[in-house]
Amino acid sequence: MKVVIIGGVAGGATAAARLRRLDETAEIVILERTGYVSYANCGLPYYVGGVIRAQDALTLQTPESFRARFNIDVRVGHQALAIHQESHTITVLDLASGTQYVEGYDKLILSPGARAVKPDLPGVDDCRVFTLRTVEDTLRIRSYIESHRPRSAVVVGGGFIGLEGAENLLHAGVATTLLQRSGQVLPPLDWDMAQEVHSYLRGQGLDLRLNAGVQGFQEMDGQFYTLVKDSAPIPSDLVLLAIGVTPESDLAREAGLTLGAKGAIVVNEHMVTSDPDIYAVGDAVELTHFVSGSKALIALAGPANRQGRIAADHICGRESRYAGAQGSSIIKLFHMTAAFTGLNEKAAQAAGIPYDKAVTYSASHATYYPGAENMTIKTLFDPSSGRVLGAQIVGFGGVDKRIDVLATAIRARMTAAELTELDLAYAPPYSSAKDPVNMAGYVIENLRNGAISQFHWSDVESIPKDGSVTLLDVRTPQEVAVQGLIRPDAVNIPVDELRDRMGELDPSKPVYVNCYSGLRSYLACRMLGQRGFQCSHLSGGWRFWSYVTTNRTHEAAPTHPCGAAIEE
Repeated sequence: MKVVIIGGVAGGATAAARLRRLDETAEIVILERTGYVSYANCGLPYYVGGVIRAQDALTLQTPESFRARFNIDVRVGHQALAIHQESHTITVLDLASGTQYVEGYDKLILSPGARAVKPDLPGVDDCRVFTLRTVEDTLRIRSYIESHRPRSAVVVGGGFIGLEGAENLLHAGVATTLLQRSGQVLPPLDWDMAQEVHSYLRGQGLDLRLNAGVQGFQEMDGQFYTLVKDSAPIPSDLVLLAIGVTPESDLAREAGLTLGAKGAIVVNEHMVTSDPDIYAVGDAVELTHFVSGSKALIALAGPANRQGRIAADHICGRESRYAGAQGSSIIKLFHMTAAFTGLNEKAAQAAGIPYDKAVTYSASHATYYPGAENMTIKTLFDPSSGRVLGAQIVGFGGVDKRIDVLATAIRARMTAAELTELDLAYAPPYSSAKDPVNMAGYVIENLRNGAISQFHWSDVESIPKDGSVTLLDVRTPQEVAVQGLIRPDAVNIPVDELRDRMGELDPSKPVYVNCYSGLRSYLACRMLGQRGFQCSHLSGGWRFWSYVTTNRTHEAAPTHPCGAAIEE
């Protein structure tokens, strides 16, 4: 059996190695257009900023190492030009020599990945405009920085590559402006969760400009400018375009394979295309979202690796199946971490899936042990069953392990009640006896069983102002003096005084309670509810409301600049 793989990196290289482990006699050929067959794609921005110093640290496998360990014929600098399904052949161009040849196959795996989007804008082909997708891209940017010593840069796009690129340009001493066409960075986050990220990034020195549509690039009076709609041109010494990727499916389309959303290659659960002898894996394929069942494009290394393994298994007669992806992702932003898995509100609404949400604020570990840092956790759930549908976390310490637990819970179709039962490791330096994941489960169950009602930041302004309700703030007077009230008509009674001062409240009026994070307001509602008051509390508290309504800087909020935990 001869298997040809077009493209390396995560999907293609994984498929090749798995094939060899399953079949020692198979002839395996990898055709890779670039000069690198297996490299740390996600590490590329960190080489630009000098965090990763050695160029060879980016290379996971070389053609020589693949040959020595796996007996695989890796041909870098070889571009597949056409696939001929009837004859089971490929026309290949050797980029070094310029010669073409024909390569036959029994089975073919497509792992072409995705290309960086480069819009047709004036000046986009200027040598000072870069994209960051391959090792060659990274080397060009690093070389430009070392030779030209740029003092300023513009990054276009606020996704993973744009944000990581901006951070690393700042690390390299380059003053950086990031332009995002929409009203938020990191689209997998909901808009409200992104606001804390915006504040923090600005506090780290990034000139972040939202709703900024780029219209082109132009040199004027010896200076290179990025042209922005309804704004003054921005001068810079280099531009990094990071506005997204699109499936590299030209070969598949020209070969007549079935394509789906945004030109992605349609595959079944075994990664088989519309041709039973051709498989496709990685960023170029259309997936099924594990939670919603909707078709999706998820350009991540984890899914690509699993797909490569599944394709190899199926070629070798094993019944591996791909069950879909849920988009579990994480990003480092200076000292902050943002992570997400499953559905966000936009995706749930688009899929027509009923959901509710809970926003909790938890410390990374026991607050009495030094170094605890807070995180904001937003959990989406099915209001009828309590099944966890998605989670987003923005914070500092401990974000990674909580998102992984929640990703596992989503995969296992667990409910919030089952989150409360998770037996998670605890010691003061690592967690609390009630882990933040347990706490999310407790809050959701309280909502579902009626122990508490909530309102959200978006509801604050619509609460009646005619005196028919009571807006109650249970923070301390000192906090209120520093942080302010959510509305001028709010009444301040600290939670520790509430029992003695309950007579100041009219039991005939609904009470809307807020505190700093949502804990004291919950306690207040339990007190009031058991005394006949109709009560609900502000999900996420004053802190969450303040970010999404005023977008204050991270330093303006009453926390340590690096997220030190505040204990209520």
